[in-house]
Amino acid sequence: YSHALQISEPNEFDIMLVMPVARLQLDECDDTGAYYYLTFKRNPKEKYLLKFLDEDGKLSALKMLQALREIIKQEVKNIKNVEVTVKRRKARSPAITLQIKNPPAEISVDIILTLEVQQSWPPSTQDGLKIEQWLGRKVRGDFRNKSLYLVAKQNKKEKVLRGNTWRLSFSHIEKAMLNNHGSSKTCCESDGPKCCRKGCLKLLKYLLEQLKMKYTKELEKFCSYHVKTVFFHSCVMWPNDTDWHLGDLEHCFQRSLAYFLDCLQKSHLPHFFISRYNLLSLEDKASTDFLSRQINYQLNNGFPIFQE
Repeated sequence: YSHALQISEPNEFDIMLVMPVARLQLDECDDTGAYYYLTFKRNPKEKYLLKFLDEDGKLSALKMLQALREIIKQEVKNIKNVEVTVKRRKARSPAITLQIKNPPAEISVDIILTLEVQQSWPPSTQDGLKIEQWLGRKVRGDFRNKSLYLVAKQNKKEKVLRGNTWRLSFSHIEKAMLNNHGSSKTCCESDGPKCCRKGCLKLLKYLLEQLKMKYTKELEKFCSYHVKTVFFHSCVMWPNDTDWHLGDLEHCFQRSLAYFLDCLQKSHLPHFFISRYNLLSLEDKASTDFLSRQINYQLNNGFPIFQE
């Protein structure tokens, strides 16, 4: 999937490289419920993955990423008419980034190593995805029957960078919710009524993007996933299409921001799929307060940052 939800010209893309795996044993490696160690049950079908196990028999994200990186480096050499380079590895980044220099503009593409496991979602997800009022019980059940995705992602809390942690990923579900976002099935379809949900998400993302450009250091802890999460919670709090009339974009945007401010103030923004996982940890209180002040300033002054 490549999804660019930027208002400005998109120049960064994410591509998930999905590898199907039959069955894995998932062991939580911290209290978030988002990060896991992966081991194989006996006699895995995927014999080719055995060489990526570490001493403890855990599947090493690092080893797999290094191998994938080498393959991509080789492949990139075969590309003739476009200049493509593999960027240097950023510490803790789960992605392999390709820099594509090509008029009119330079773009970067993140290739994200993703395992697709055909098994039920782990217990930490049990009380997340509270979309019953918004999209319905049946839709929730359908979503939870979809495969489990795990991305090679270093856990920040891990003191030793062993590179063997994997994080649950729900981007396939997030995409599905964005594409079918109405409580009525026809919302925003060609002949259906239009709403402002996607417009609201775009504005939230754009606001954070602009603030991050202006205060890069202070806001480095925040990313678009924070506002995406705020947006999905907003969809649940205001579940009806009538809550999102196309003409009410400004009101809806400010309503979602007020909720975000509330989260920042409490230092509590639960992950949309893993409710016990708080995306705003208390040790980041300084940057949380900083963002809070900036958003309040924008809100009270008619968003000068949008004019800059």
